Amino acid sequence: MGEIRVGTSSWADQTLLRAGAFSIFTGHPTPVKMLPRDLRPATGPTRVRRRDLPEESYEELWRRFRAALEPLAAADRLGVVLLQFPPWLVCGAAARRRIVELARRCRPWRVAVELRHGSWFDGVAAAETVTFLADHELSMVCLDMPQGHPSSVPPIMIATAEPGLVRFHGHSAHWAGGGKEDRFRYAYSDGELRRWAGLLSDLAGTTGELHVLFNNCCEGQAQRDAGRLAALLGVTPATEPAEV
Repeated sequence: MGEIRVGTSSWADQTLLRAGAFSIFTGHPTPVKMLPRDLRPATGPTRVRRRDLPEESYEELWRRFRAALEPLAAADRLGVVLLQFPPWLVCGAAARRRIVELARRCRPWRVAVELRHGSWFDGVAAAETVTFLADHELSMVCLDMPQGHPSSVPPIMIATAEPGLVRFHGHSAHWAGGGKEDRFRYAYSDGELRRWAGLLSDLAGTTGELHVLFNNCCEGQAQRDAGRLAALLGVTPATEPAEV
């Protein structure tokens, strides 16, 4: 099952949409070379944020983003737009307003939110975050990832909206200081996948649709682990292209 991801500069999982130019929406410093040529600032830094673009350029970028997705939506092939926020987005009123504003721009499509700072799930904030996402009909991306870091999010298995989403980042020992390949180089063990098969079965019972995504993407490991998990769940691979 696919997604359109708006976050870091990489290929969106299981799609042909280059999402790097749109990472500026979620607050990531975006390489100027990823922007459409006619929207690139003539001078300035090599990476830009929202404040570095003229208002008309920012609005045009949104127009092109939506135009790229409309054919998928018209063909009933758009599952969800995933807004992946940067690890420095700390829980707070301003951050919540930003999430709501970006989600509004993506409607009427379904929207999922991946939060990557521990403050969203620290103590009472966890229940508040779940309620906030549910109240705005936003799917919380449930995460399996290394713990003990500022960006760590606990594996809270709750579906706040349709569809439910779970994303596996792995447990690399190099999460804090390694390069991208080192941080996501991880192979799930049979025991881990058996445990997750049970957790996912329970979560699937609370939602009409569940998307499970592997992001341990080095050297085809994500595909191999997804296949092993599918076998444990008794899921037969689709014979037609998956929804994206």
